[in-house]
Amino acid sequence: MSWNGDGTRTILRRRQVEQCTGLSRSTIYKRMQDGTFPRAIALGGRMVGWRAADIEQFLADPARYRASQAREPEEQDGSGEKR
Repeated sequence: MSWNGDGTRTILRRRQVEQCTGLSRSTIYKRMQDGTFPRAIALGGRMVGWRAADIEQFLADPARYRASQAREPEEQDGSGEKR
């Protein structure tokens, strides 16, 4: 799993995802709809990002990747504590 030095998870923005996968924005969103690319997570406003671990899993075998393979996000309450 991809963690930053301070123990937080790494989130990649769209341009970073495009660079590491070599896919265009339209291809990323089409594959997300098809379930063959990791789902984006909302960061606030119009910003989205992808968990680096999900992108790494995709890159390990892009032809066989299915979004259902990715972990479900951990729910947190308003205090930031996991539920």
